[in-house]
Amino acid sequence: MVLPGTAVNQLEHLDEELETLRTSFDTSYAWRYGNVKEGLRDLYEKAKREQWNGTTQLKWDTDVDPEHGILPEQLNPLNGFAPYERLTAKEKDHLRHGQISLQLSQFLHGEQGALIVASQLVGAVPWIDAKYYAGTQTMDEARHVEVFARYIEKLDEIRPIAPSLKGILDTTLETGDWMKKLVGMQIVVEGLALYAFREMRNTTEEPLLKELLTYVARDESRHHAYGVQYIERCVPCLSDAARGELEDFALECARTLIDRNSQGFFTTLLQIWQEVGVDPVAMLTSLDKERHELVREVPRGKRLGPVQGFVIPTLRRCGLLSERVASHFHGFLRENFGSRVAGENVDEFLRILPDLPADTARWVMGEIQ
Repeated sequence: MVLPGTAVNQLEHLDEELETLRTSFDTSYAWRYGNVKEGLRDLYEKAKREQWNGTTQLKWDTDVDPEHGILPEQLNPLNGFAPYERLTAKEKDHLRHGQISLQLSQFLHGEQGALIVASQLVGAVPWIDAKYYAGTQTMDEARHVEVFARYIEKLDEIRPIAPSLKGILDTTLETGDWMKKLVGMQIVVEGLALYAFREMRNTTEEPLLKELLTYVARDESRHHAYGVQYIERCVPCLSDAARGELEDFALECARTLIDRNSQGFFTTLLQIWQEVGVDPVAMLTSLDKERHELVREVPRGKRLGPVQGFVIPTLRRCGLLSERVASHFHGFLRENFGSRVAGENVDEFLRILPDLPADTARWVMGEIQ
């Protein structure tokens, strides 16, 4: 087929914006259409009832100031650190803009990854109810990509994907094991997203973003529930070897998110700090020096971050937190955050680990703790 000159130019330009990832997995038909799985069918019905239109239901004419009004300055995690306090007011505004753009950009990139994984799950999962729900999630994720991209246009800057998030998405997309796809996306990535959406939604002072995150978080709480219901049904049927392999997959995904020795979120933050004149070495030194002071008064059992506060409790609920893998989680959490957060040993780590919220949607909305 010979393409017109303009079409060829468009395709060449498109190639510059694409990244191709080779993936392979088995696709399954499910011929038992009446084989209803309790819980999964309920989620599917709920997903149909709760569809929303981001074009018409969000107030896009709202003015957004990317340097003021999105998140209150008193909640800036860098407050009090000497390298940050030496900045001028204008430099702090620019830094705040960059940090918010970075965080929202990761939401956007993560939603695109979720869109692609959900489309894979439609073909990969073996039960018809699970296929139905994966179809609704695909639509949800497409809508999430749309609204986040449109919101970030108001900030004038989409930041590149953080290496740690890209690693998890690539690993989840590349695996041929549909259960690993569910663990990687519905439990680890969606757990990370739910925690982050809750934190931003309940602290933002910007009405459009709060409304957007409210709609998105309700969808994500269903997606997370889908993974929990599906995985906790399947884990008891696995051999010890298969269960151990699934535990290790979840462990490596979670480790990628927070391990200081990996290319985590801070790696991407360094660029932003440098842009506004913050010495990254001085800031990291200051953060590390005061890390123990920051957690000294933290009560045990408090939700601290998405991994210990949400992802690991979900894995425990699903039967994927054996003592073997718990020792690995405890080890790298203690290395990164200290024993005050992770506990002195594995037994204490498991004892202070918070439970998964009974009603995730209400927890995300800040209605329950």
